[in-house]
Amino acid sequence: MQGFRVFLVKEAREITRTWRIWVLPAILVAVGVLGPISALLAPALVESLAGSQPGVVIEIPEATTLDAYLQFVGDLTQIVLIAVIIASAGMIAGEVRSGTAVLVLTKPLSRQAMVVAKVVSNSVLVALSTALGSFVCWVLTVALFDDALVVEFVEAVAVWLLLALFFVALMALLSVVLRSQAGAAGAGLAAYLLLAIASGWGPAREYSPAGLVAASGRVLTGENIALVWPVVTAVVGIVALTVAAAAVFTRQEL
Repeated sequence: MQGFRVFLVKEAREITRTWRIWVLPAILVAVGVLGPISALLAPALVESLAGSQPGVVIEIPEATTLDAYLQFVGDLTQIVLIAVIIASAGMIAGEVRSGTAVLVLTKPLSRQAMVVAKVVSNSVLVALSTALGSFVCWVLTVALFDDALVVEFVEAVAVWLLLALFFVALMALLSVVLRSQAGAAGAGLAAYLLLAIASGWGPAREYSPAGLVAASGRVLTGENIALVWPVVTAVVGIVALTVAAAAVFTRQEL
């Protein structure tokens, strides 16, 4: 893959100089802050609403560390994953549309190297942003509640991160095939919806990446779930999707 290292460095510099270095980390930090705070305030809010209704009595247990972490991973699976899909939709199509792809490919850079560098740089951004948001959530949770479930929390976030990286690779392929940022984003959201629906079907949940969709919450609650095949198929899927994106891009006319 000629030019991979040079283009990867170029991508890293571009990320640090554009909006991408702020948006995704900011979303993760916001989610990390809101998770523990929402868990802490939820019982009081429900009791307040119930108190406004005469004759209605609702007893809400006090919030716990588990509630804070469940709120965080729930937001990861919904809000943040959608943000990852949208932010990754133009990783190849945007370069082609702006004419940047033609310019960089006239240099000693192969198309395969360009695609792989895009996937790697976007994956690193997602991973670092996730680490930052998770750290913020952990610090606030320890301050507001206690330091329980740390190991389970790390495992749950790792499961979600693998799912997010799977979607980064999928968005690379969709961005190449559809050649439209909006089209890739729409197809990516549709794929997310289909995967979420498939997670309710036993075989898909046990033997495909669909098993990762709801796995984070189940890891936190201590459920005994089989993650070997969902993890294996997700890793294989990341590699296969990246290879497919590179292969398709190599045959395209710019």
